[in-house]
Amino acid sequence: MYTFSNRLKIASFILMAVGAIGIAIGFMSAPSNVAEAKAIVAAQADGHGDAHATEDHAVSDGATETHDEDHASMTDHEMTSDAHASDAHETEAHVAEASHSADPHASEAHSEDHSAAHDEHVLHQLQNKPWAALYVAAFFFFMIALGVLAFYAIQRAAQAGWSPLLFRVMEGITAYLVPGGIIVFLILVASVAHMNHLFVWMDPEVVAHDALIEGKSGYLNGPFFLVRAAIFLSGWIAYRWYSRKLSLAQDAADDNTNFVKNFRLSAAFLVFYLVTESMMSWDWIMSIDPHWFSTLFGWYIFASMFVSGITVIALVTIYLKSKGLLEQVNDSHIHDLAKFMFGISVFWTYLWFSQFMLIWYSNIPEEVTYYVTRIQDYNLPFFGMLALNFIFPLLLLMNSDFKRVNWFVVMTGIVILAGHYLDIFNAIMPSAVGDQWFIGIPEIGAVLFFAGLFIYTVFNALTKAPITPKHNPFIEESKHFHY
Repeated sequence: MYTFSNRLKIASFILMAVGAIGIAIGFMSAPSNVAEAKAIVAAQADGHGDAHATEDHAVSDGATETHDEDHASMTDHEMTSDAHASDAHETEAHVAEASHSADPHASEAHSEDHSAAHDEHVLHQLQNKPWAALYVAAFFFFMIALGVLAFYAIQRAAQAGWSPLLFRVMEGITAYLVPGGIIVFLILVASVAHMNHLFVWMDPEVVAHDALIEGKSGYLNGPFFLVRAAIFLSGWIAYRWYSRKLSLAQDAADDNTNFVKNFRLSAAFLVFYLVTESMMSWDWIMSIDPHWFSTLFGWYIFASMFVSGITVIALVTIYLKSKGLLEQVNDSHIHDLAKFMFGISVFWTYLWFSQFMLIWYSNIPEEVTYYVTRIQDYNLPFFGMLALNFIFPLLLLMNSDFKRVNWFVVMTGIVILAGHYLDIFNAIMPSAVGDQWFIGIPEIGAVLFFAGLFIYTVFNALTKAPITPKHNPFIEESKHFHY
């Protein structure tokens, strides 16, 4: 049996406490009115100390004019090739514009309302910042557990012989689905309750002035959105609970009845998972920017969560081995986990490039804006993510011998997790906060809080059952696995 060490438990509590303080600071420092928002933007511009920073962040008439013209398509104006050069959330800034554009003699009043609408939009972006930081971290750690759940179900359905020794590790990690899922769901509820502006399509005034979003309102509406989320979470958590119940029952069984039930359950669950994971990625991530869509997006998010989940399996396994547990897990098991880390990193890159290349080459305004925004305003995290998620794993894990070196796998795993945090950051932040971003106290605090909660939940779950499964028909094969 695994014993949760006091040192690790205290460390998890410290992470949660420090993280909670950082999250609280983020919310308390968010502006409550336009004047405070202007002061924050001006301070950020002064902090950069150059013309480029001033151009990017200052609230000026010229910037306002360009900013709003780029999203003229979100009113009733004709869409141009530049219409989507900025974020979909700027629809809010154009509601006022639509009411003035019909009168050519009201240019002065129109300009004032134009500027006021833009200032209001910037206020919403800055108010979104702590919420977005919280949501990025909450989703990132939740998706790790969800990726592990998929890997676990695949191993069960495939009746893999090498992995049964790792089942308890996977079951421990997936225990985070409950607290992590509840927190993500509460953030979604807060969005539906208009406590934030993460999802622009939840604002009735915006929908009324945007034909494209209004056309999607049959699917994108608050009640149906939460019902779908509840179905997703209930299905994932129910499978994890029942599969673990069968797994523990197999330890005390004299036959393989529970093993066979788990096999059938897992095979059926994978069908449910593939459908709901894709819908989840559309709902929770892609709909933040409702004017953009990609048919590859469900697979893209799946690849990110899958490689992150496998990476955490490897890290937790190596940690347990360092404590004298899982003695029968050998270098071949670690090698296979590292192979998955390498292979899925390449798969993620294939999906990223396929999505990027086709959209960029076709240069269709309503599609290419997604990447224009990220390349212009998120240059460092956008290309940094690509280096961390592809170049580093490729170079570090290409050699087969390195896949058997524990510290090398741990180092690579940390790089992969950092890269996929940036992946989710890039997917959410541009549409939620526009160019008003930086990685500061709210972002760091959220990561620390959820890291502490994740560590506590996972390692506490590992104490609830023997760390090595018994009576699994493939357990002996797993114990003697060599590659």
